[in-house]
Amino acid sequence: MTIWTNGCYDVLHRGHVELFEYAASLGDRLVVGIDTDERVREAKGETRPFNTLEDRRYLLKSISFIDEVVSYATNEELENLLIENKIDIMVIGSDWKGKSIVGEKVVKNIKFFDRIEGYSTTRILESGVCG
Repeated sequence: MTIWTNGCYDVLHRGHVELFEYAASLGDRLVVGIDTDERVREAKGETRPFNTLEDRRYLLKSISFIDEVVSYATNEELENLLIENKIDIMVIGSDWKGKSIVGEKVVKNIKFFDRIEGYSTTRILESGVCG
């Protein structure tokens, strides 16, 4: 089974790695989708992303739980990647429960992952720890 998760993964932290570990445990192959720099800027503002698409892709590829990293600029591209990769399960943060999820109509199943308390990219960036 092929598993998918996506996000901007701008500043990686333990919560992200635990998400990848959980997602990978559900199948044989984990594909991680990441937003382009332009898409991150549109969603999070001009100061983001902190790390470029290429840097984020490089770091994600180094994580043993992840088999493939792909990027997308639009919702349509994201849905096409889900179809092309024949995704069986999409894993997303539990904060998306009850909300509209891009791709929910083209995957077989959605599983929610509870965020790890105390880990947040926004919180890390606001603290100035990585700057």
